[in-house]
Amino acid sequence: MAIKKPRKPWRVIVTGPDVNATSNHTSEDNAYILVRAALGGDSPAEQARIEYWKDGQWRWFETVTADEIP
Repeated sequence: MAIKKPRKPWRVIVTGPDVNATSNHTSEDNAYILVRAALGGDSPAEQARIEYWKDGQWRWFETVTADEIP
């Protein structure tokens, strides 16, 4: 049985001290909107891992750290 592609094939995992959140998105652009919001300002989050769905599994796309966000 083939694994169906999820409706939201982009995933962001935000981590840091006292932070561990996962959010799925319909597009790469929407995923990066969350990354900028989650890592900017006075957020305690330290990094965001972006993944995408391909061939029946989640694959790493990029890891962004808070110091990369203006």
